[in-house]
Amino acid sequence: MPLSPEARSLAARCAPHVNELARRMARESFEELPGYPQLPDDVKDLEIAATARHGVRLFLKRVNEPERSERSGDHRLFRERAAQRAEEGMPLHLLLRTHALGVYALWQTLRDAARPGEEAALVELVDVLLESHPGVVGAVAETYLDERSALEAEQRAQQRSLVRGLLDGMVPPGHVLLDRLRLEGPSLVLALGVDAPPAEGPVAVRRRLRRMQTVLDQVFGVDVLALLDGDGGRVVVPGDDVPPEDLPLRLSRASGLRVRVAAVPADGPEQITGAARTATEILRITRVCGLPPGLHRLDDVLLEFHLSRPDESSPRIAALLDPVAERPELLQTLRTHLAHRQDRRATADTLGLHPNTVDNRLAKIAELTAIDLASPRGTALAIAALLLRDSENGTGTSKSEDGYKGRP
Repeated sequence: MPLSPEARSLAARCAPHVNELARRMARESFEELPGYPQLPDDVKDLEIAATARHGVRLFLKRVNEPERSERSGDHRLFRERAAQRAEEGMPLHLLLRTHALGVYALWQTLRDAARPGEEAALVELVDVLLESHPGVVGAVAETYLDERSALEAEQRAQQRSLVRGLLDGMVPPGHVLLDRLRLEGPSLVLALGVDAPPAEGPVAVRRRLRRMQTVLDQVFGVDVLALLDGDGGRVVVPGDDVPPEDLPLRLSRASGLRVRVAAVPADGPEQITGAARTATEILRITRVCGLPPGLHRLDDVLLEFHLSRPDESSPRIAALLDPVAERPELLQTLRTHLAHRQDRRATADTLGLHPNTVDNRLAKIAELTAIDLASPRGTALAIAALLLRDSENGTGTSKSEDGYKGRP
């Protein structure tokens, strides 16, 4: 709707004072905002004053061209400044308040310039001012949030790269880059394993990982350094925290999947790489041995850990199970039987078999491999063979072979 001549005349009387108004905004109007007085003078006198000047001139252009629609270039400077403020770390609420105060300062200027009888013209100009303000605020907020999101994603990627380098031993302890991780003194290293993860799209996986990350942060009271993926991941918790026994249960509830956790303490940053290897190996051993998901420490699998260490005898021990390598039902029965401490009824219940079927399968294993599962030596050989075969294959245990049917 065209503006009245009176409204245009009122706006025109303010045009010669654009520079003065912009300087007053930058030097007076915004000074009441928290943190604004601490900004460098050149930022106030150049960038902020220029942005205010652009905003006032854009308003005057709309007054002179009321039929002019909003153009993409109108908000370009606002967007550029919003991106700069986001990169500098200025809070969004402070940035938006500068725009709100700028609108108020412009309103004051129009009000002071209005003469008696120009009340209706002043209302027309306020309509133009308030109508255009949401578009500016929207452009500023959108650009700011996009820039912050990009910066945070870049920071997370850098952090993940550093954590991965530390866990894998690619970035040596004491490296200057590791100062960003703020790792001093002891830490707790966790290896997480998700049993039988479903085939999900990337969005569903990201949501599950965010829920697991939230649980970890809440449990330990810090922002833990986590490398999570669809199958689990590795975590470094700064400090000498002890994981709660129900941590796997909490992670399972958050993810909707069965989660097993291996925990290894590290006395200092230089021990984190070794602790990560140990935690990953503990996790592998619990799967190979058919242990149910839960919280596992080295003490829980001391014998199995020792038996899984490769040496000159390893290939021959692993080969003991070659005769049943193509019989997955026999390997599954053996694994489950050992996990249940050779309790045939518990093995049968877990596998959904009759106890006699379990006996027949165990007898077949003994016949084909010559391993006496009834003797301590035979049991140790069977455990070692399972562990060493899994280590050689590097594939871990099939998610369907651990025989576990319940929740942790």
